[in-house]
Order: sequence, then structure tokens, then C-alpha cells
Amino acid sequence: MPAKKKTRRARLLVIAVVLLLVAGVGYGTYWSVDTVRASFPQTTGSLQLDGLSAPVTVKRDGHGIPQLYADSAEDLFRAQGYVHAQDRFWEMDVRRHLTAGRLSEMFGESQVETDAFLRTMGWRKVAQEEYDSKLSDTTKKYLLAYSEGVNAYLADRSGAELSLEYAALGLTNDYTPQKWSPVDSVAWLKAMAWDLRGNMQDEIDRALLSSRLTEKQIEELYPGYPYDRNKPIVQEGAVSAADGAYDPEATPAAGQGPGTGPATTPGTTTPGGAQQGAGTGQGAQQSVQGVDGVRTQLAALSETLSSVPALLGPNGDGIGSNSWVVSGRYTTTGKPLLANDPHLAPQLPSIWYQMGLHCTSVSEACPFDVAGFTFSGMPGVVIGHNQDISWGFTNLGADVTDLYLEKIEDGTYVYDGERVPYETREEVIKVAGGEDRKITVRSTRHGPIVSDRSTELGTVGDHAPVGDGAPDRGKGYAVSLRWTALEPSNTMDAVFALNAAKNFTEFRAAAADFAVPSQNLIYADTQGNIGYQAPGRIPVRAEGHDGRYPAPGWNPAYEWTGWIPQEALPWEYNPERGYIVTANQAVVDAGKYPYLLTEDWGYGARSQRIDDLIRAKIKDGGKISTEDMASMQLDNSSEIAKLLVPRLLKIDVEDPYVREAQKLLEGWDYSQDADSAPAAYFNGVWRNLLKLAFGHKLPREVRLEGECLRVRPADDSGPLEDLDGRPRTVRECGQRAAESAQPDGGDRWFEVVRALLEKPESGWWVLGSRFEEGEGNRDALLARAMQDARWELTTKLGKDIETWSWGRLHRLMLRNQTLGTAGPGFVQHLLNRGPWDLGGGEATVNATGWNAAGGYDVIWVPSMRMVVNLADLDKSRWINLTGASGHAYHSHYTDQTDLWAEGRMLDWPFGEKAVQDSTEDTMALTP
Repeated sequence: MPAKKKTRRARLLVIAVVLLLVAGVGYGTYWSVDTVRASFPQTTGSLQLDGLSAPVTVKRDGHGIPQLYADSAEDLFRAQGYVHAQDRFWEMDVRRHLTAGRLSEMFGESQVETDAFLRTMGWRKVAQEEYDSKLSDTTKKYLLAYSEGVNAYLADRSGAELSLEYAALGLTNDYTPQKWSPVDSVAWLKAMAWDLRGNMQDEIDRALLSSRLTEKQIEELYPGYPYDRNKPIVQEGAVSAADGAYDPEATPAAGQGPGTGPATTPGTTTPGGAQQGAGTGQGAQQSVQGVDGVRTQLAALSETLSSVPALLGPNGDGIGSNSWVVSGRYTTTGKPLLANDPHLAPQLPSIWYQMGLHCTSVSEACPFDVAGFTFSGMPGVVIGHNQDISWGFTNLGADVTDLYLEKIEDGTYVYDGERVPYETREEVIKVAGGEDRKITVRSTRHGPIVSDRSTELGTVGDHAPVGDGAPDRGKGYAVSLRWTALEPSNTMDAVFALNAAKNFTEFRAAAADFAVPSQNLIYADTQGNIGYQAPGRIPVRAEGHDGRYPAPGWNPAYEWTGWIPQEALPWEYNPERGYIVTANQAVVDAGKYPYLLTEDWGYGARSQRIDDLIRAKIKDGGKISTEDMASMQLDNSSEIAKLLVPRLLKIDVEDPYVREAQKLLEGWDYSQDADSAPAAYFNGVWRNLLKLAFGHKLPREVRLEGECLRVRPADDSGPLEDLDGRPRTVRECGQRAAESAQPDGGDRWFEVVRALLEKPESGWWVLGSRFEEGEGNRDALLARAMQDARWELTTKLGKDIETWSWGRLHRLMLRNQTLGTAGPGFVQHLLNRGPWDLGGGEATVNATGWNAAGGYDVIWVPSMRMVVNLADLDKSRWINLTGASGHAYHSHYTDQTDLWAEGRMLDWPFGEKAVQDSTEDTMALTP
């Protein structure tokens, strides 16, 4: 939750003083311990829980991880709601206020703008529609039971009895949590979808880059996916021919199932004459022209989007997840092994909550015997295994959003030459300590007008050159958002269906309902089968629209015409190669698939490294163990270092001080271990290379906030020199936050630099903000990057390179996501934990991500790790980033973090005997 506004600082100061007192400063030990422990949950004995039909047993192991046993499904989820609330209610409460656009009710004036934007998108409204008309009666029963469990916990508790944060909040805000509702749980899926929404930021960034770069230069910064080097997920099978859309006999290996719709593949000309995929055709060009003059407005939109709390993590290159499965043919167990580690924002408590949900007797009425990682606030298990199958998630990255320029005038917008009335609705935002705010939300056929939430965006298009057929700009264009998550679906049904699935057929049926967010689902079962399914509601766009730039909303040629049929989405089952890897790479070769999924894939650095590790292990009859899978998750190898270091070592460095650092790279194995000096120096060189070659040439809207340069005016067409013959320049300062600034150094930039290394005179190699094609000097810029890195690391780590280590630069802080993210340092000290010195890095299998433009700090992590052993589920392994508890100072607040940082995992008991053997606390919930 953003908390950078000055208006909130006074509130935080008050809360800080209270928390210091709570910690024992001023009021003595007794009050300190009493207040801090007031919210610690009861985990032994018995408690009465209204609504239960029979007792439920809650068994917790030495890390506080609960396993629940119930006679009915409703009792199981009722107990899950109660236990979630015991450990994580503050987190749950903040989440539901976020998804409903009601943060101002808790945190006051500073959150009004965020709430207004969230109300404009209408997450809660869509969730209500889903609950009312899309979800099955069974799902509604489970959601209601979960809500009753949460509310039973709330019934007799308030303030410090719920959480330490409420004790502090209560002194500045007369706030009392409301009852939990089923829609609160459904709305959380919208937050998941928002943070995993695909290429929306790329769409904005390309338009912003056009203010300073040519179309050719922009395309150089967004190269095509390297299919020849980094394998896509689906490599076997084909989409069956239907309606002449695709001929699998001519081009196999795309996915399986009948395909329909226009067979417009990236890079081919459609009947409408627009080039799809290359970004150079008529459709892309018109979109570029349509936003070229609205850089200020699009920058404001980007800032508005980034102000919405990223609960799952920054949305950028290199972020994603790893998941892979290996057939029993290649494992030491003779059955599949499945690994998963989603890469999300580090936060305290972790976004995940480990739990087992067990019907005492599995039946059609009570079909659950499942364990894994859950979201507090939502029933069921998100990632894990049941008694028959296991599954993992990575982000598919499908293009499921489009921004549309809208011509607005006199209560209407222009569409296909006609004026159409836009829709409106009123929203009231209640503000703690202030007056209510009323906003009007306007929507077009494409979706909500998001530009209304910014005064700058209110004048979108003031100077936008558009195509000849565009309507008169008048006072400008508005910007609307079309996004699949804003159209009601039954994704919540999929969660329960997945939890109960017994085989691949049922797994695929569950995936068919998983509309948003669009994920890669990987599969294994106890019978020895492995598989993959790409689910999700993914739009089919009209001919001429590739989704890469904001589109002219008045032109029907840029509409969505439907959804890719579920049966045509790529999938695999027991592929001949014996394993499947998903790590945000391309799902399928674009030239062999009739639908456009996206053109903004991750570039496959992590996925290909995993593929290489698997193939190296199984060649010549080798087998992979559970320990091998866990070891692969910790692989720290830098793919960009393998490309760049040989070139760096060829540079003739005369300065002995820089040469001393250069010698660190000699003999380096490219592993980014926490204690590695070569890794520290190389990443310093990489960061400075990106800054020198690209960062200084990019427009201010994407550069690091506060980074100021003298550059040629972006939109200036005047003389190149002033009266004294010097180049005309202006001072421009970057506007992006550290975690989202460019160039971020993700694997897209690996591909950019890979191509440019073969062009030593490219204009990108010119030092400074100028781009002069043919005047670059690659080796001179590389030498300068090595020099700058030497001085930067000397400042940060000292003169003696023998004491350098990557971990000292690359540190993880775990921050409470409300009071711990801003305000005075002593508040953060009370609620936050760290730092930890980490290995790994950007676009590395052990993906401890950092943004090269913003610095070396860790900004996303493997938020959990698991390896499931389908031969013996009790020999599976798992670890969370933090602990089960959300209560500061509880023994399970961060009791898994040291293990996580060291690459270790916990035993994962599943069977009744294994659970009992690991149980330390047992509690009975009784009717």
C-alpha cells in the first residue's frame, strides 16, 4: 500500500509513538507483553465455533503450519476461515479494503486517489456480479462457510485482540472491522489478476518512448522472442484444423485441440492489410501516431497505475515464476517430481499461507484431501497437491488488456462515426478523519475511463497527431481500459475443482474455468503422468490490432472479437522428451499457432537454463532426485554474464585500479553466490552499461526518479545548436520509482545487448544522451562501464576488492505492507525484519530480482518453494518466505526466513500418520 504522501506522515508519527510504547518503552514490561500477545492465537485445547455440524481438528507442526480435519466440506472451509483469521486477519482486512477501494476508511486522506482509481476499475463490483450470477451453488456454500468462520473469530475480539496494528490504528482512527463476506474472498482474485495482467506497462512504455526514439529504435529495444535458442513451453502436438484456421499436418507442434477464428499469426499480413507482430505495420503505426503527443498524459497514467499497491510484485522484465515437472522415467523415485517457486514481491507476512485441508472420509460430498499454499482471505488451496495430483502455477503473460483513446464530448464518445452516450455511476469514498468524497465513474464500450482519475489525464490528446480518419481532438482524448478481469467469470469455481481433481481430464476441466489471471498450469499425478495446460480468457483481436500500443477507440478495427476457445489453448500430456518447463517463456512458437497470445513474453533465460540443467542430468541414463530438483531452484548462474564477460575480458584496461577489478572476472564460473566478489563486480558493470548505453537516451517518464540529465528537448524541432554553437539541451529529471524504472536489466535487455554486441558502431554505444547511428564505440562504452562500476562499488563496498561480495549489495528487507513501508525508521524497526544478504539475481533461476536502473536491492523473490514427490507425498518438501503468523513478535512471524535464505526446505507431511508425527499443537473446534 503506498504511503508516501506527507498528509499521512503525522498519522504515522502518532502510531509510531504508540508502537514504541507497546514495545515496552515508557509503560513497562507488563503492558508491553500483554498488548503484543493479546492477538496470539489459541492453538491447543478446544474452542466453540458456531455453525459447525461436527468437531474439526486443527493440528499444527513446529512451525505453526495447520492441518485441518473435518467431516464435511462446509465445516472444513468454515474452520479454514477461522484459522486464517487467527493468524492473518490484519492482512486479510487490508486486502479487502484494497480490492473494494476502501483504504481511506483505514488510513485516511492519503489513500483517496488510490481508492478512486480502484472504484473506477470496479473490482468489488465485478466480484459481486460473479457471486450473484456466475458461481456455482456449491462454490457459494463454501464461500459462505469460510466467511462464517472468519466472522466467528471476529465476534468477540477487537483492537489488540485482533492484531497489534489495530491497537495502534485505534488511537488515531475510530475503526472497527466489518463482518467478512463471500464477495471479499472473490474480489481477491482481481488483485491477483491486476498484478499479473501482462503487457499493459509495455504498451504504455512503447508509446512514451516514441517521444524521443524512432520506431526502429523502439523495436530494437523490444526484440522478437529467440525461438531458435530458448525453447517454448509446448513443443509437441498440434491445434486441430477447424474452419480452415490451421493445418497441423503442414505445421505441427503448436498445442492440441481444435482451433477456430482468424488464422492471423504474428508477423503475417492480415486481409485488412495491417502487419501483426512486427510492430511496423499499419495498425501499430496508427497507434503510435495516436499517442505520440500524449506522453505527459500516459506518464501520468503509468504513475497512477504504479500507485495501486502491487500485492504480488513489480510488473517488469525478468519477474515471473519457475515450475517444471519431470517424468518418472528420469527420476530416482520412478514417479514424477514437480517443482514450483512463484516470484513475487517480498512482504511481511508472506503472501502465502501453508495449510492442509482434509475430509476425514473423502467422498463426493466431501471431496478434499489437499495441502499446499493458500491465500489468507480466500478458501481452498491455490498451489499444491491432493491425494492424486499435484499442480503448479507460473504467469502465462497473455495480453489481456488494451488502452483505448476515446473522443469524449457532451456526454458521448465517438464510435464508428456515431456519438454514443457513455455510462456513469456514482461512488462515495468514506475517509477516516475527513469528509466523504463523491466521484463519478464514466465508462465506454471498452471499459472504465481511467483518465478521469488524474487531472493530467483529463486532457489526454491535446496535441496528439492521429490518423486522417480520427475525430477532431477538441479538448483532447480520454483513455479507457479494457481488461478481461473486469468481465465477470467463474474463476472461483476453478479453485475448488482443481483441489478435488483426480486425473488430467478433471484437471483440464478445472483449468477451463480459470479465466483470470491467465496462468501456466503444470501437472503430475501418482499414476506417473505429467502435463501442461494454458488456461485463461484470452481475447481474439480484430485484424490489424496487435495490442502493442494504445488503440483508437473510435475505430471498430481495434475491437476484441471473442476469446480463444479453451479447446484451442496449448496443452501437453506425457511429452516424449519426458519433462515440461514453464518459466514465463513463450508458450508456443508463434509461427506455428493460429492465435496471438502476446508479443511480450519473458525471453526465456530462466526457462532455458532449467531445460539445460535437466538435460545435463538425464543424459547418459542419469536420474533426478527430489534433492536435485531443490538444487536446481537455487541455481545462481548468470546468463548475461556468460555472454558479456568474454567480451569484457578482451577490453584493454590501462588504469591499474580498474584492471584489478577486471581480473575478478577471470576464471569466474558465472555463479552469483552471496559471497562472490566477481558477481558483485559484474552486476555493477551490467548496471552501468545499461545506464550509459540506454538509460541516458530514454525519456524522463521511464527513467529513475530524481536522475537528472541535460538532453535535447524531446519534442523540439528547432536548431540543433544555441547561439554559441553548443548543442541545445534542457535539464530533465526521471519520474519512475526505483522498482519500475528503465532499463531494468531483465532478460529483454539480455536480448537487446546480445544483438548490439554484433554492431560495434551502433548509435546505442554512443556515450551520453545522443543517439548517432554509426558513431558508437562499443568497446569504449564497455570500458567506461567497467570504470564506473569500479568506483561505484568502491563507494559501496570499500577499496579492497577482496572484501567485496554480491550479498552485501543484494539485500532483502521484509517489510510490513502497511505501517512498515513508510514513516519513521523506528516504526519500521518494530514491524520489519532484515536485511538478509542473498545470492541469485535478475532473470536467474534463483530469481532474487533487482532493478538495474534503481539499484541492487532485492525487489522480488521466490515467494515460496516446493518440490512434490508423487511416489511418496510425505517425502515432498516446502518452504515459505516468512512464517505462518502475521503477528509481530510471534515465534512463527519469520521462523522460515533463515531456512529460505539458506536454500533449505521443510518436510511436508501429508498422510494422517506423517501429520500426527509432526504435530506439536492440537486444537478442537467444536459446534
